Amino acid sequence: MSSTQQRIICLSAEAADWLWRLGAWESVAGVTAYFKLPPGAPPKPVVSGFSSASVESVLGLNPDLVITFSDVQAGIAAQLIARGCSVLATNQRTLEEVEATLILLARSVNRIHEGEALLREFRTRLAPTSPPPNRRPRVYFEEWDSPLITGIAWVGELIERAGGDDVFSALRAQRRAPDRVVTSEQVVAMRPEIIFASWCGKPVSMEGIISRPGWNNLPAIQQGRVYELKSAAILQPGFGLVQGYDEIKSRLQTWSEGFIIKHQT
Repeated sequence: MSSTQQRIICLSAEAADWLWRLGAWESVAGVTAYFKLPPGAPPKPVVSGFSSASVESVLGLNPDLVITFSDVQAGIAAQLIARGCSVLATNQRTLEEVEATLILLARSVNRIHEGEALLREFRTRLAPTSPPPNRRPRVYFEEWDSPLITGIAWVGELIERAGGDDVFSALRAQRRAPDRVVTSEQVVAMRPEIIFASWCGKPVSMEGIISRPGWNNLPAIQQGRVYELKSAAILQPGFGLVQGYDEIKSRLQTWSEGFIIKHQT
């Protein structure tokens, strides 16, 4: 089946973004509300959020394929399969798995050459910082605030590629968010020098972070190094990660320059 004959519904934003980048937007029949439409791209019907979807709306678009992401959408995928839909469910957690998923999606729309070219760019733009810093800052990434959930594997990998130390690196192999829950006391004990936060589906409250009991003594807060990363740039495991990585690198570079100046005086 050629890509122009397909009707594909993307229930995850990174899949929709990738198909658009591949030049297969004409194959997309429906998308999630979390996908930000690129300038000039024709709009598509919105049929889902992230944790919820209108199964009837999906079926009403007569899809040839529905693409879902993560265990959060497992129930949706099961409902669609039970109704006769073909479903491609991915659950990438590491950068290696992200790359494998992007190639898989490119194959699904017969855009393998375009996918390989974009993947080369993806790898280049996510290359580790060179030369590595003499002193790596301690970095805490917060994926959710109640309870506190630290970062998924690809986030920790990006932090390390950018020249930082993920203070909860031991937890990032845990694929389920409930297994990456940490306490406020544990964060305080790690004394992060930089804090990144990206709360899936809602804006970060900087005041809420800064005012947590005991956090006023953290180096990150004392030095004003608490930053919000847009979810689309860091929590959607697709090509958009290059944007999040650029910001992480920039923040870590600024920290490193300040550290060098401080210790030269």
